[in-house]
Amino acid sequence: MRSLVYGKPCAINLDPIEKKPMFHMYPKSIAFSIGTAGCNLHCKYCQNWEISQAEPERTKNYDLPPEEVVKNALKYKCKSIAYTYNDPIIFYEYMFDTSKIAHQHGLKNIVVTAGFINPEPLLELCSVVDAVKVDLKAMTEEFYQTVCFGQLAPVLETLKVLKKQKIWVEIVNLIVPTLNDKEEDISRLIDWVLDNMGPDVPLHFSKFWPQYQLKNLPPTPTKTLDMALEMARAKKVHYAYVGNIPGHEGNNTYCPFDGKLLIRRVGYSVLEYNIVDGKCKFCGNEIPGVWEL
Repeated sequence: MRSLVYGKPCAINLDPIEKKPMFHMYPKSIAFSIGTAGCNLHCKYCQNWEISQAEPERTKNYDLPPEEVVKNALKYKCKSIAYTYNDPIIFYEYMFDTSKIAHQHGLKNIVVTAGFINPEPLLELCSVVDAVKVDLKAMTEEFYQTVCFGQLAPVLETLKVLKKQKIWVEIVNLIVPTLNDKEEDISRLIDWVLDNMGPDVPLHFSKFWPQYQLKNLPPTPTKTLDMALEMARAKKVHYAYVGNIPGHEGNNTYCPFDGKLLIRRVGYSVLEYNIVDGKCKFCGNEIPGVWEL
């Protein structure tokens, strides 16, 4: 077998790290972000479907081997490389080789994925990556099979492996009206995260916007996201967030010990920052994450 996308990204951007979203790693920094054609899932609401659901012969591709990715990341003073836009599992070899070179030059590697991967290649990948954002799309096999054409069990196993390997993880749950927005759906997901990942893993609840093959559904009501946020906080998730609503109070990071505001965000911009040496500036307690640049 031969990869058709190795060294051939069709999307290259300089992104705020908050866009991934990665809220507990190098705030305010820029991630050199790349993605290719193709995906190993086929989510009906994919926001990048023009490339993720396309064949590489139908996208505009760039010639950018691993060495050039790293060279460009350094040129633009990025602190990390993000493998994103489509699921980077589809360009695993390209990501792996680039990550090795990136580490040699002091760059961090961020994988933005749905987590649909076998444990063996995941373990190998853990040797070269620093952080992973996982989309936990729902807590039922039915949702994964009918909406994403995948499976839930491998994703849950991925999260467990990442925790065991001590890779920094942030989890995103996109709340889709009528499909995974019931109170029991959200409660079950929160409980699984707490039981298996612990209270310090950031959990982002994101607003759905009609896309691709689900244009018939409405955007997620703000009250649904408010409910998810309050439920997570009530269950003692230390770092619960709301995404895709700039200016929402749920964009911010608060200290779970004294309740003080640590990071104020509007969209992808950081307006206030009160973490010093990885600790709350006010009470001195440690805040989990990757903070020092």
